[in-house]
Amino acid sequence: MTSFAKKVYKVVLAISMGQVRTYKWVARKAGRPKAYRAVGQILKNNPYPLIIPCHRVVKSDNSCGGYIFGVKAKKELLALERYIKECIIKSKK
Repeated sequence: MTSFAKKVYKVVLAISMGQVRTYKWVARKAGRPKAYRAVGQILKNNPYPLIIPCHRVVKSDNSCGGYIFGVKAKKELLALERYIKECIIKSKK
């Protein structure tokens, strides 16, 4: 694994549940702002997709992009996370 891939995974791990960020955002945070396509390839090969939440990374136009388990699963995971976050917020009121 390259040092850039490690940085990408570290950045993605820091994205909060229910949040999404773009491939460009991840590339910039990982120190290579123009390497957003490389970010996509790194996340495509994510060895731990349920631990390193690559489903939280989307295209710049906010469309889903790819996901190892399919776009439908990515959308469902994001919807589930938004629902869980809403439930947590409601329970704190």
